[in-house]
Amino acid sequence: MPVHTSESSAAGGRGVGLGLALVSALAFGGSGVAAKPLIESGLDPLHVVWLRVAGAALVMLPLAWRHRALPRRRPALLLGFGLFAVVGVQACYFAALSRIPVGVALLVEYLAPALVLGWVRFVQRRPVTRAAVFGVVLAAGGLACVVEVWTGLSFDALGLAFALAAACCQVGYFILSDPGGEAGGKAPDPLGVIAHGLLVGAAVLTVVARPWEMRWDALTGSARMNHTAVPALALLAWIVLVATVVAYVTGVLSVRRLSPQVAGVVACLEAVIATVLAWVLLGEHLSAPQVFGGVVVLVGAFTAQSATPAPAPVAPVAAGGPERELSGRRTRA
Repeated sequence: MPVHTSESSAAGGRGVGLGLALVSALAFGGSGVAAKPLIESGLDPLHVVWLRVAGAALVMLPLAWRHRALPRRRPALLLGFGLFAVVGVQACYFAALSRIPVGVALLVEYLAPALVLGWVRFVQRRPVTRAAVFGVVLAAGGLACVVEVWTGLSFDALGLAFALAAACCQVGYFILSDPGGEAGGKAPDPLGVIAHGLLVGAAVLTVVARPWEMRWDALTGSARMNHTAVPALALLAWIVLVATVVAYVTGVLSVRRLSPQVAGVVACLEAVIATVLAWVLLGEHLSAPQVFGGVVVLVGAFTAQSATPAPAPVAPVAAGGPERELSGRRTRA
């Protein structure tokens, strides 16, 4: 009977974890759809990123205060998280949104799980499975369909470059967030890392974006979402509260109940959600080859990520738990 209860509890925890991962994917997937109308209404992409990060940092400030000793213990981790997972990914993704469709930008960004394998194989010199290599090839082929290479790269080249830069920043985030259990039981709470990472990101973006030059009046009016007027402040509230705070927190909590690999695979739905939302709300229709290519990219990312060999365990279950959990969630956008 105790065993049955334990199994039921584990199944329940897994179900909750999957639910949280789906909520996180939905929340992250809606960021681009809400941000693009703001950008098209006159706000600079970098200013939208600053509003998103600074607003989320303000909301998460109580958590940062609770973990106020963390900057002294792990300054490099927090700096890297802020620069890659917060500033790099968000700034490059939003810059891509200003030039190419939401779905294309996110699908290109989802090359990151495949690119991680290149780091594992050629930098860390660890073996990767044939299935993982197949996933990389599959993702690259799908990307070729998404950008319609046979048309002479009809999409804006700079926009694609920004999307690829966002993917590379995610690679850096994965590497930074997977120290192989080196911190052991003293690994920092992921929520504390997120809170401080947002503060670091907000500080860096304040210098780079110079928000005092922003068109603040653009937030008092409306933005056009597929010919429908939507209050700019409502879109900003969605980006800060849902697409950032809720997305990060539910993502981290889902990984606590699932393995990073499973949570990462579920997160691939973010690209599908973003593409569908952009289709419905922004009128960004993709051609049949692009839809097919998007499916192939996701299948390739799924194959590459799920086939990545797990590092050898360093210690019992607790080893590296919270810190390794960060590797299951991207910030994406």
